[in-house]
Amino acid sequence: MRLNTIIRVTAFLFVLTLLGCGRSKTPADMVIHGGKIYTVNDKEPVVEAVVVVNGKIEFAGKESEARDYIGEKTQVIDLAGKTMTPGFIEGHGHIMGVGYNELNLDLASVKNYNELVEKVREAASKAKPGQWIQGRGWHQEKWDQKPDKLVKGFQTHHLLSEASPNNPVFLRHASGHAALANAKAMEIAGVNPLSVEKLQQNLTQQGGEVILDELGNPTGIFNERAMSLVTRHIPENTSETNEQALDLAIKACWRNGITSFHDAGAGREDIELFKKFKAENKLGIRLYVMLTGFDRELVYERFKKGPEIDKDNLLTIRSVKLNCDGALGSRGAWLLESYSDRPNFFGMATYPMDTVLKISREALKAGFQVCSHAIGDRANQEILNRYEQAMKENPGAKDHRFRIEHAQHLHPNDIPRFAQLGVIPAMQAIHMSSDRPWAIERLGEKRIKEGAYMWQSLLKSGAHIVNGTDAPVEPLNPIPSFYASITRKTLKGEPEGGYEPEEKMTREQALKSYTLDAAYGAFEENIKGSIEKGKLADFAIFSKNIMEAEEMEVLTATVEMTIVGGKVVFDKKLQ
Repeated sequence: MRLNTIIRVTAFLFVLTLLGCGRSKTPADMVIHGGKIYTVNDKEPVVEAVVVVNGKIEFAGKESEARDYIGEKTQVIDLAGKTMTPGFIEGHGHIMGVGYNELNLDLASVKNYNELVEKVREAASKAKPGQWIQGRGWHQEKWDQKPDKLVKGFQTHHLLSEASPNNPVFLRHASGHAALANAKAMEIAGVNPLSVEKLQQNLTQQGGEVILDELGNPTGIFNERAMSLVTRHIPENTSETNEQALDLAIKACWRNGITSFHDAGAGREDIELFKKFKAENKLGIRLYVMLTGFDRELVYERFKKGPEIDKDNLLTIRSVKLNCDGALGSRGAWLLESYSDRPNFFGMATYPMDTVLKISREALKAGFQVCSHAIGDRANQEILNRYEQAMKENPGAKDHRFRIEHAQHLHPNDIPRFAQLGVIPAMQAIHMSSDRPWAIERLGEKRIKEGAYMWQSLLKSGAHIVNGTDAPVEPLNPIPSFYASITRKTLKGEPEGGYEPEEKMTREQALKSYTLDAAYGAFEENIKGSIEKGKLADFAIFSKNIMEAEEMEVLTATVEMTIVGGKVVFDKKLQ
């Protein structure tokens, strides 16, 4: 009997040994299976399961093999038929703007000027005497009815001033390149016909305009750099509200499957806040920071220090953002030919081109990337010219990955120059969906067809496109931008076939523009952007298969779960 017992125990131990041989030496922290997983890895585009160890991908492949990594403490996530992709990367947004958009009046959904006025009236009824009322998101071209009075395509302040006579109001356009102020705000800022007359010439040289009516009175619209006439009088945000805004922005990213964020223009205060959040383990997403070019002292300080590349892959500072022209909606985009709906007006440069060249030269020497905002065809051309000159003068700087942010309207001759120069177009597809119905009024049919939102032409030329939303200019949700990329339609599904359909992205291209190519735009394609061994375990899980669903079905997809570094940071079921 004793011998039989020894034989049975030995046999049992042998079986356990065999079972153990099939399993990883290190049991996984997380195993995900049970749905379609798109990897953005050309060698294996779709897998059945993913294994995560210490915040990184250990394995991506067959479910039967992934099961061997399951241990007692492994978190097993069953997708139950849902779809998983790499975590989406917001390729151009404003992280603090996203947060403050949740704190202030969100005007993105207002249908007309009267509705905007009523929102302000309600806010004024709750505000303390003299308290500033701020908001963002209105866009006159998207309203369902035009105001009774328009000056140069914009509403005037009068209804707004009646709604809030005692509280100053400052409401930024959706683009962030113009704003509407009420009479109280202009009174505080000292803006009146006499003061504007003295300032207007200087403003034009700087890249700004106060729009006046036929009698020379300010209408309340401040375009581009002219906004500073009012903003300098608005009390600064407190550290408490800044922290609240950043926290809200991070949570908004999680809800939308965003695991990384390219912050397009951060100042000293922002950077210190980001570092504080990181030190306190509250950052929660991976930030790629562009220094604001408006603080040149900060830019040159950073150039001397060199790039700051975070070993934890949470906070990287190695680029600078230059705001070089305005937006199409406010007619601030800098054009080669005048606006179709405003003859003899070409928009404006909002940053000196000589400074673009100087900073580009210094950035190449310092190992920094330059990211220049350019929407109009002239702005794009002028910046490409400055980039090219700086590169010729610094032939040793090979992998610069300079970018043009937006690159919306290009002269046909400039389209191939992006790939030739190695310049990355960071384009927000949702802008096409939102702007194209009225953009033709600004540019005319020829310029629209030959050079507007030229995604496929740029891709075929060899360029990498970085996608995004420009949040809070557009909502942070990447699904509408993905939809616009593959359909070139409005969110109502119009027109049939899409605008200039030959420029659509394929679904594979669109997903890549939001993941691997977006990572490439931040020098990070080797650590994220695709699901393959060794990369960061950042994932987005969607309710529907956005790679196969019918077009309008794509728009109904929601983010079910977001994972950053192998940790579930958002689970829709728990909300």
